[in-house]
Amino acid sequence: MARYLVNTNPQPTGEHEVHTYTCSYLPAVQNRKDLGEFATCHGALAEAKKTYPNSDGCYYCCPDCHKK
Repeated sequence: MARYLVNTNPQPTGEHEVHTYTCSYLPAVQNRKDLGEFATCHGALAEAKKTYPNSDGCYYCCPDCHKK
């Protein structure tokens, strides 16, 4: 299981990126919303979409959930 967070600031294209805490491309601390621990990025993405419906997985740490 990994711990996930979502960037509270949207990307220029509008989506909020979901990351693992071990990602090399984490947002600034003040721009993180903890999502909790999940077995896969799919659970974390579903949790992020409750707050930010336009969420997407990080290309680097969540490639299985990266669609845009």
